[in-house]
Amino acid sequence: MGFDVRSFHPERPPALLLGGLNLVRAAGLGGIPAIVASPQPDWPAFASRFTRGSLLLPPLERREAVVQAVLAAGAQLAGALGRRIPLFYATDDYLSLIVDNYAALSEHFTLIVNQRDVARALVDKQRFESFCRDRDLPLPRTLSWEALEGWHEPVLVKPKVKTGYANSPVFLRLFGGAGKARVFSSGPELIATPLAWQLREDLLVQEYVRGDDRNLWSFHGYADEDGGLLASFVGRKIRTWPPITGESSFIELAHDDAFASVARQIAARGTLRGVFKIDFKRDAVSGAWRVLEINARFNLWHYLGACNGINLPRIAYDYLVYGTRPAATPYRATHRWLSLRNDFRAFRRLAAHGELDLGGWLRSLVEAPKVYDFFSWTDPKPFVQHWRTRIRSALKRRMHRWLATAS
Repeated sequence: MGFDVRSFHPERPPALLLGGLNLVRAAGLGGIPAIVASPQPDWPAFASRFTRGSLLLPPLERREAVVQAVLAAGAQLAGALGRRIPLFYATDDYLSLIVDNYAALSEHFTLIVNQRDVARALVDKQRFESFCRDRDLPLPRTLSWEALEGWHEPVLVKPKVKTGYANSPVFLRLFGGAGKARVFSSGPELIATPLAWQLREDLLVQEYVRGDDRNLWSFHGYADEDGGLLASFVGRKIRTWPPITGESSFIELAHDDAFASVARQIAARGTLRGVFKIDFKRDAVSGAWRVLEINARFNLWHYLGACNGINLPRIAYDYLVYGTRPAATPYRATHRWLSLRNDFRAFRRLAAHGELDLGGWLRSLVEAPKVYDFFSWTDPKPFVQHWRTRIRSALKRRMHRWLATAS
């Protein structure tokens, strides 16, 4: 655990990555020396062949301690190399921490983040609604709790704040520990759900945009300090877990000039800077595009992009370190990204509702070459280490139970 500053060169400084395997693999494919930081000592990305150093952070609940650990690493690296180094981040919690401490971090790190009011709006659903309305971005209609009694169409509920989401009552209790939202058949059904009513102050309610997972699209980009777009690509979801409201389980890149044009206009109206992803859903009946959310951080799509010829982390690195801009950013749409465990869950749910059979699921898996969320033939150590740790833990638990029984 740790890093040796002597192994890095000022002309090719490392990037400090506050993220996991998808980010470190994207960086590695782009030739970026990566130091991975995490509060988890068994973090799989620490074992990646692309990881050139590691930094064990305090628990994220100790925000000030995390900031001090990152600052200390930045000061050590920048001091030794004589230049600031790039800082990449892959969660809303890290983004919030960076925005709150941008002045101190920018002394040792080079990064582009949105202006404070924009950055805060992107992690707070209530602020996000005002942000989109002020910029005339096409959001689904937001519904007040008073209006729900007479709303007999499906509704979608989301958490108002994205930071700390994994440990929130909304995620753990109302969403059952899976997904980013939940669909109710009508306003009255939502009102009649005791837990939803109990958590109503933490929820945002919107009209449901019709359509399945194939109607979920995204636009990914990296912009300079003035919002000028350096590079971008289009993504499309094949399946999510849970279906409709969950995390990506099977995704692909796509080419759609009309959609990309709409998305670029929205990115410009949003005055987005740095890395971003705009999630859209196309209404299956009207064909209208609706903005679901905007994330201003690196994400799993960048690994898939790198495998298809467009590496946004490398584009960001080159701009931050050398000030260079890509001449052109064509990309392929051949490889798909798969989380097999979650996609199998999605298949079972869809099969139970008669929406996908086994043959259709298997055909979709073999249609195109794939990269995976965890396993990689060219980077197998994280997968092997993960399962070695799990097997050892299982054996220890069995031994303890056997000893307790024997005594």
